[in-house]
Amino acid sequence: MTDTNTAPWVLITGGAQRLGLHCAQRLVEDGHRVIVTCRSLRAEWNDTPLEGIEVVLADFSTAAGVQALIDQLNARQIRLRALIHNASVWMADDDSGDAFQQMFAVHMQAPYMLNQAARAWFEPGQPADIIHMTDYVAQRGARHMAYAATKSGLENLTLSFASQLAPQIKVNSIAPSLIMFNEGDDEAYRAKALAKSALAIEPGPEVVYQAVRYLLDNPYVTGTCLELNGGRNLR
Repeated sequence: MTDTNTAPWVLITGGAQRLGLHCAQRLVEDGHRVIVTCRSLRAEWNDTPLEGIEVVLADFSTAAGVQALIDQLNARQIRLRALIHNASVWMADDDSGDAFQQMFAVHMQAPYMLNQAARAWFEPGQPADIIHMTDYVAQRGARHMAYAATKSGLENLTLSFASQLAPQIKVNSIAPSLIMFNEGDDEAYRAKALAKSALAIEPGPEVVYQAVRYLLDNPYVTGTCLELNGGRNLR
């Protein structure tokens, strides 16, 4: 049995809520040590702390913010089992390019810098995975061009890093479509969104964790994109 005090960590960026938090909690249940990054601490954690999850503050909107996290992890001489890039931001297109710059920083610059640094964070000869959370629209384009383009750039980084880091580190992506509705989504929106896929369901976050587990557990998969779209491509 692995000593949980010395086991390598799973690092999840943007793991404070929804899909990232669910995956973090499920990984803890499966015996992993987990670190999540977020920009600010959530108020509810004062009353209900996250069990078994270490929270690290990080700002991915600038290269300096990413480097600060890298420096912190280097100082700890951290050892990883997996690095999961879940941090994401959605902004509407604008003429100034500010939204594009912000989404580029989070979706592409931060993973690029962290992946480069992570070469030294994995134990040689041990299982090692990097997983990029992208989006269904990354390979198809979308009305929100900046968001789709930066997620597509992350998909391309999957291929480049998979080639460069093999055979020591496997690098794959997961591209979700509809997984969870937001609380404010009305019935008309929900019906329209469900009709876009052949399976027409809101599957919930466990399907994302199942995809993560598949990539972690399968030793012969790298440079691939695992789509979670309920057959949206069939519509």
